[in-house]
Amino acid sequence: MGTATQSIISSLIVTTYNSVPALQLVLESILQLHIFPHELIIADDGSTDETKKVIELYKPRFSIPVHHCWQPDEGFQLSKIRNKAIAMATGNYIIMIDGDMVLHRNFVRDHMALAQSQSFIQGSRVLVSQNTTMQLYAGTLRHLHMWSQGIQNRLNAYACLPISYVISSVYGKKDYRGVRGCNMSFWKHHVLAVNGFDEDFVGWGREDSEFVVRMLNSGVQRKNIKFAGIAFHLWHKENKQSEQALAENQALLDAALHANKTICSKGINQYVQ
Repeated sequence: MGTATQSIISSLIVTTYNSVPALQLVLESILQLHIFPHELIIADDGSTDETKKVIELYKPRFSIPVHHCWQPDEGFQLSKIRNKAIAMATGNYIIMIDGDMVLHRNFVRDHMALAQSQSFIQGSRVLVSQNTTMQLYAGTLRHLHMWSQGIQNRLNAYACLPISYVISSVYGKKDYRGVRGCNMSFWKHHVLAVNGFDEDFVGWGREDSEFVVRMLNSGVQRKNIKFAGIAFHLWHKENKQSEQALAENQALLDAALHANKTICSKGINQYVQ
């Protein structure tokens, strides 16, 4: 079983940017959860009013608070909107996904069940093909499961919490490699201790890894969960990043590794009262 030493009050954070069809599918999957989080926060990196309208339409369908955390569109600022959303969260445990991750009905239950007091959780993802994603958008396909057509790494869709209890503590890498913020959870006080995500990262790439480097350096261990915390990653065109910007982000990651960094200078403390 999970060995969290404190009561869990979970906040589910969903990051998004002008991806209304994907966000609608994600929200529909959240509505089907067997166990709900304490609250839902949409972390919006500058979407147009269309996203706001969709969120307002969904709010009455939820039995939990739904918050729209928005910032102006000034380029890709994922670290910044994550920090703002985490600062807004009233839960002591943060579950974070991207706005293109359709959740298994036990997603939140699994993250909470497997939480440990000195660990953060890295979940996996099930890749969904372009054709199957288009069927979901069109409404001709309504549910995803292990045997759905058009999914890759099918074993990642197998759900069995008892088995996950056994293997999750020993499975997978324990350093920053292979980290993906699209399916992750952590205690809020651990995030505050490392000052959240580093907002010096501009554009896509390496911000998740650098955040995890500081978590690890501060004594928080990585726990990879398998056969639980299942989420289906909808197809989309790959993010493009200039070579120069990616090199700059890589340099920030390298610096954190070299200095055994635990705290960033431009982080969540800007938004915490």
